[in-house]
Amino acid sequence: MTTHTALVVHQIARPAGFPTASDFAFTEAPVPSPGPGEALVENLYWSVDPYHREQMDGGWALSSPLEGRTIGRVVASRDAGLTEGDLVFHRAGWRTHALVTAGADGARRLREYQGVPLFAHLSILGGTGLTAYAALTRTLRLQAGEDLFVSAAAGGVGTAAGRIARLLGAGRITGSAGSAEKVRYLTERVGYDAAFDYHDGPVAELLAKAAPTGIDAYLDNVGGGHLEGAIASLRESGRIAWVGAVAQYNTAEPPPAPRNLFDVVGKSLRLEGVLVRKHVALQGEFEDFLVPHLQSGAVTADVTVVEGFERIVEAFLGMLRGQNTGKMLVARSGMGTTALQ
Repeated sequence: MTTHTALVVHQIARPAGFPTASDFAFTEAPVPSPGPGEALVENLYWSVDPYHREQMDGGWALSSPLEGRTIGRVVASRDAGLTEGDLVFHRAGWRTHALVTAGADGARRLREYQGVPLFAHLSILGGTGLTAYAALTRTLRLQAGEDLFVSAAAGGVGTAAGRIARLLGAGRITGSAGSAEKVRYLTERVGYDAAFDYHDGPVAELLAKAAPTGIDAYLDNVGGGHLEGAIASLRESGRIAWVGAVAQYNTAEPPPAPRNLFDVVGKSLRLEGVLVRKHVALQGEFEDFLVPHLQSGAVTADVTVVEGFERIVEAFLGMLRGQNTGKMLVARSGMGTTALQ
């Protein structure tokens, strides 16, 4: 590939169950030139997310460029709102170069903060962190001293939720993860008070042991048995913020509803879904809250970075298999994890 050639990923087949590399294809095209009102962005970091798996079943058109959260630098512009050198967030991902227009499809110039890594804008400062922040502050309305349970706690949203909940003054924070190594990461690095490997037994039993006095709030990234276990541990008037359902993404048959679902009535629980696109107005508030903690080093961005755009499909499939700790990102070769100086 030269600077005159762009790489784009297309989905070329619908997966039957777990996706494979053969469902995707890399194509080459000339680097586009910006038209009136457009800016050409050379992409630096790409996000691969669980929702991409859902899109593969029909949300994405076959043999067309894919979309995804991305950050890059403007290299040429005919958009009055963007100038060469600007750092830009946009959704025309899964390609090395993109044409964007400020304000269209979420494209916006990013505020650059000294000492904060660029990739933070796709992890704890981006949609991942904003999802956790909105779920905790708006959906759960978490109060100081309240006890929280987070499923898939070692993933992007889960690690962000643990760090943000600690800043909000949460009481006991408990998480579930998929390996003993991830459990240690949560308790030793992220700030969880307790964590368990959900492979070690029924979630309801593991959670009752990890949070023996119960929980006030649950941030759900999994669904299925995790939701059932959380309902069992929630105290009266507890709250559930349902963010994702990784337990059912790769199966045509979703797990059965929690057998104790009627306890939502008996305990006066509240369950509400969380869509980050409905909370984009919180971005400025969120950055004002979190950036000082990132700059001081009190909070770090939990990421697994795969270098090389040519490995984006590998990174996506690895994320679905749980091979990441924190947010799974892809970096342009040579980018690494450098902070702005």
